[in-house]
Amino acid sequence: MNPRQSQALYRERIAQAVAAIVRDPLAEHTLHSLAALAHFSPFHFHRVYLSVTGETVAATIRRVRLAQATRQLVRTEPSVTQIGQDAGYDSPQAFSRAFRQFAGASPQAFRRRLHQYTGPAVQLENLPALHLHAVRHIGPPATIPHTQRRLRQLLGQTPVRAWFGLAWGDPNHGTDFSYYAGAALDVALPPTAGLEPLAVAPGLYAVHMLNGPYTQIGAAINALYATWLPQSGYEPEDRPVLEHYLNSPRDTAPEALQTRLLIPIRTLGAPAGVNA
Repeated sequence: MNPRQSQALYRERIAQAVAAIVRDPLAEHTLHSLAALAHFSPFHFHRVYLSVTGETVAATIRRVRLAQATRQLVRTEPSVTQIGQDAGYDSPQAFSRAFRQFAGASPQAFRRRLHQYTGPAVQLENLPALHLHAVRHIGPPATIPHTQRRLRQLLGQTPVRAWFGLAWGDPNHGTDFSYYAGAALDVALPPTAGLEPLAVAPGLYAVHMLNGPYTQIGAAINALYATWLPQSGYEPEDRPVLEHYLNSPRDTAPEALQTRLLIPIRTLGAPAGVNA
């Protein structure tokens, strides 16, 4: 088995453990039970998990539980206190601190922002073809940050002009969802294990600037499809949805993150590839 195959096998086995956490984040996930799912010795599982995902098992569980809390806050019920208890926090204060660190706002402020949302501001933009170096995501959508981290590790000190996420399909429905972490480079790069070239055809996009944590990306894209697209005179075209990351959580607070969300479109009823 060559190194690339070995690395892929490690990621696939760890993905089984992550998928179990995502399916039931409130279950009592122990190192022994997760190690058994991934077919690793429990004595070494934690180090293997950390090396593959870039975070501890406890951090993954905490992040998935808080992501579940953001979905609950969309509704007017249950109470914030109940949502915190459902996420495994013993007090509202502990939940509020953890949620603020995760989403860049308190649970109450996050809920108010969602309820005051009147629809996305959108601009139309024609983009040229994109030629990227990319890593395909393996595993549930909740582990996409791990794939983005892996792309950065593979590129090392290579200068990057722009960072992207590329998504085909709906992450919450069906089995046709696929995602790549991609980078646009200004320099030629020799073949690198784990990286593959990825081209995106030129075309028209509906562009929305999202200011805030990445946890809001899913809701913002859903709003584009639900509130803007049906009355726009356009329809989706068969190109990936793009997430263009303008800064990085490594050196930027969650509330200051900026992400351009781009929905590929064409004039309603026009043949494929025709924008007007």
